[in-house]
Amino acid sequence: MVEIASKRRRRADARRNAERIVEAAVACLGSNPDASMSEIAHAAGVGRVTLYGHFSSRETLIEAALRRVLDEGDEVLETLDLTGDPREALRTMIEAGWLLMAQAGAVLEAAQAALPPGRIKELHDKPAQRIETLIRRGQSEKVFRRDLPASWLTSVLHHVMKGAAVDVRKGQLDAGDAPRFISETVLSAYEPASKPL
Repeated sequence: MVEIASKRRRRADARRNAERIVEAAVACLGSNPDASMSEIAHAAGVGRVTLYGHFSSRETLIEAALRRVLDEGDEVLETLDLTGDPREALRTMIEAGWLLMAQAGAVLEAAQAALPPGRIKELHDKPAQRIETLIRRGQSEKVFRRDLPASWLTSVLHHVMKGAAVDVRKGQLDAGDAPRFISETVLSAYEPASKPL
């Protein structure tokens, strides 16, 4: 019985360590896509041996971090009502998840340098598809411009959010203002081109 309890305790400790390492990786890579394994281990409060015991390479850790931020963002977005006016739905999506999406973008930057493109696409496909589907709906309802592809408009949103996250980190933008600034910028860019007189 004592041995079984001890094994359970070790497994629980190992799970907590792995969790702390992934959380530290998200935080470190979110602010510096080139963060080293040593920096991540230090931020997690574990040694390099423990870190490598859970993640055999920087690539496996980056993939776990990317999966974490994408899953967290997806959980937030799944709770939102994105029906109705596509402009309001997009505004709701930005307000609820811009920080998570921006963080995912920073971790994605690290992943692009470490993981095969096919793997990144596979991991990133679901959240990107959710946004692109909303944009396509806006285009079909003629409230978003149709002269540019939905995939490009999706990229524009990601770039604006990532830029906002960088400005917040640098102290050049108040985090409370970021959702409104992002929404106004993107919705203006998505506005259908006016017809020539």
